[in-house]
Amino acid sequence: GLGIGFFARSAMGPLQQKYTHAADLAAIEKLHPIDVESTRSQDYKQQMDIWSEDAVRIMPGSPPDVGKQAILADNEKFAAEYPGFKVLSYAAKYKNIQIQNGLACEWGEHESQFKLSPEAPPVSWHGTGFHVLKRQSDGSWKFAVMILNQ
Repeated sequence: GLGIGFFARSAMGPLQQKYTHAADLAAIEKLHPIDVESTRSQDYKQQMDIWSEDAVRIMPGSPPDVGKQAILADNEKFAAEYPGFKVLSYAAKYKNIQIQNGLACEWGEHESQFKLSPEAPPVSWHGTGFHVLKRQSDGSWKFAVMILNQ
């Protein structure tokens, strides 16, 4: 009995880990379309749903936004400076997702076309980014760190 119990427990470790990894990957894959849609629509409430409370966002030419509220404040400041801003298109390709102990990292390519105002010509933007994600207590995932460059 003792040997069978030990064998059963040791066999369950890899199975449990495989299940957890698959569930984590599926939950991360649910986050990505929310990121894309909230960027396209510029829906700030939806954008805040993708960030952990202690998130850090680093954008080219700007100081880091530290904390979810700082990210929201920076988004609102941008909206006030460019009230006619409109995203015409946005796509992201997330690559090389690595998951370990409630954290994940990935990198991605981001393509966007936008207008700063209704009269402005369209601007194309291509950037790459490195993302760290954190599993939440409910099993969902949120961005904890996002570093973008162009």
